[in-house]
Amino acid sequence: MSSTSNDILGNVFFNESALSIAPNLLGCKIFRRYKDNTVKGFTITEVEAYGGEEDLACHASKGITERTSIMYKSGGYLYVYLIYGMHWMLNIVSGAEGSPQAVLIRGLAECYGPGRLTKLLAIDKSFNGRHLGELEDLWIEKAQHNYKYNAGPRIGVNYAGEYWSNVPWRFWIDQNNQKGF
Repeated sequence: MSSTSNDILGNVFFNESALSIAPNLLGCKIFRRYKDNTVKGFTITEVEAYGGEEDLACHASKGITERTSIMYKSGGYLYVYLIYGMHWMLNIVSGAEGSPQAVLIRGLAECYGPGRLTKLLAIDKSFNGRHLGELEDLWIEKAQHNYKYNAGPRIGVNYAGEYWSNVPWRFWIDQNNQKGF
């Protein structure tokens, strides 16, 4: 783990709703210990919230399946899946057990795009179903200060219909005035 283990986000943080924690992940650092034992930290700059079975853009909108069963666990589990046959997506399950919610990590200060960031972090299917609290090779530390942020529609969810594709559940750091309030 990192030298500031008191700053690591734990179960209490991730047991809140996806919509609640998503903007609070902005500015947090995600750390990765690579196979060669080097550790690098990256600042989270963009996320999307997915709010359970009623959210038609959420994978759990069709109910519990083999793929979505991880989303029904308590907050802190990783939900990692492949899109377009080539890009891994990193999601963090949130909320209470039985309430399938998750936050997609969309961007880092060092890398934009959810597929690119999983390549940078060397995230693949082997992370699916693992709990952040039990990992020594991936963890998230709280932001050192608050960031102003913007909210808007999620990306690539037009299949969910007009309402769900337009809810402002994508959050990103305001590049014009990044630091604090």
